[in-house]
Amino acid sequence: MTAIGTTAQSRRGFLHTAGLGALSLALSRSAAAGQPQTTRPNIILCMADDQGWGETGYNGHPYLKTPVLDEMAANGLRFDRFYAAAPVCSPTRASCMTGRHPNRMGTFAPNWAIRPEEITIAHLLKQAGYRTGHFGKWHLGAVKAASPVNPRACGFDEYLSHDNFFELDPPLSRNGADPEIIKGESSEIVAAAAVEFIRKVKAERKPFLAAVWFGSPHGPYRGLEKDVALYGDGPDEDARHRYAEITAMDRAIGQLRSALREMNLAENTLFWYCSDNGIPGAQYPNGGLKGTKGTIYDGGLRVPGIIEWPEVIRTPRTASLAAVTSDILPTVLDLLGLPLPDRPIDGVSLKPLLLGGVMTERPHPIGFWKYPTAGEKKNDPWMDPERIRGTTPTTKQANIQFTNFKHPVPRTNNFGGQAAWRDNRYKIVESGKTMELYDMIADPLEKNDLAEAKPELVAKMTAELRDWQRSVERSLSGADYRK
Repeated sequence: MTAIGTTAQSRRGFLHTAGLGALSLALSRSAAAGQPQTTRPNIILCMADDQGWGETGYNGHPYLKTPVLDEMAANGLRFDRFYAAAPVCSPTRASCMTGRHPNRMGTFAPNWAIRPEEITIAHLLKQAGYRTGHFGKWHLGAVKAASPVNPRACGFDEYLSHDNFFELDPPLSRNGADPEIIKGESSEIVAAAAVEFIRKVKAERKPFLAAVWFGSPHGPYRGLEKDVALYGDGPDEDARHRYAEITAMDRAIGQLRSALREMNLAENTLFWYCSDNGIPGAQYPNGGLKGTKGTIYDGGLRVPGIIEWPEVIRTPRTASLAAVTSDILPTVLDLLGLPLPDRPIDGVSLKPLLLGGVMTERPHPIGFWKYPTAGEKKNDPWMDPERIRGTTPTTKQANIQFTNFKHPVPRTNNFGGQAAWRDNRYKIVESGKTMELYDMIADPLEKNDLAEAKPELVAKMTAELRDWQRSVERSLSGADYRK
């Protein structure tokens, strides 16, 4: 079976910028509006850390106040079935950068680094003339200058970043320098750094890609007193601080959006918001979804998803098709007329959905796979461990030891771990020796296992899952880099 999403573009071709023709006719309106740059859209990829699907006001949370996200959902394109590519943070971030499932590059779990051979959205847009900046949580390797997988090595011109999550008064590294403590609310600090970058790029009359990855609401929770006070009735103290972090993050997003409007950039900026995984604990309301962070049920995978792009998405819409963080790269490249890298890509382009066309289904399913990492550390390291040792402390660790190991022999069966395969209606879940089947349209809370009633469907979907896992194993062995 051909690897899902593979393209036949040459290695040289993916860096070729001649394909940057005009976008849709709709995009040309920005020039008529007097915007001081090309018609190519600016791109903001905004991500929360551990925010569950149900943790927004617009999704009916009993306590949370998220007026900015609510406004974005009301004005733009709201995804009701948006998924993180993995139920934990580092892997999902790798999927956003590459359009690929994180197991293809050995980014199995938190603190497993990306590989330097990966081609990122920042690499591609930088080659296409964009200025690129990363702000906030990186978690794909150390951010220090010597790291072969810091944001700059992965295609970003500038960065103010942290190896992992951070709280109030965060220690952040600017372009690989030793971390500095920056006083204040962390989400507002990250948003302000992005605004500073955008102002500079605007003066250069270039389009930009800004990855704004917050450290909130990852625990342990520390909110500003004024934000904690909003939740005095109802939740316990721990939850009040968690919700305070989400409220502060929501406010920071509002500050970023306001700056875009002030700079006359909001109309032609594609602003994509999501989270890196689902709810971290069953004690937090999450719309009744089954499972939590770390599980391959929807409570661990389904997250808020919103796209705001006023010049193009002029009528508020809600998308019911299943989409995933791996779709970000192919969607953006398709909008810009840029070819995909010549390697397996797991995401699909959502361009028809964004430009108002008919797209009610995705062309192929979404694969999820919690890889069985036992034994991987017996293999040789992919990179010098000291070069990817972190330097920006968290509340739990002074130095984060990132890791990634060679995998010379791909498996062809007995894959192990936990996996799921989600098509346009059904989802199979392999969390043990048996396979579960859920109708995600009729039963979004995954309460009724239909595996016994539909054995032929289970067999069909399982065969597709196995073919995809073989493709992932080939990538994991390094085959995609040997061209």
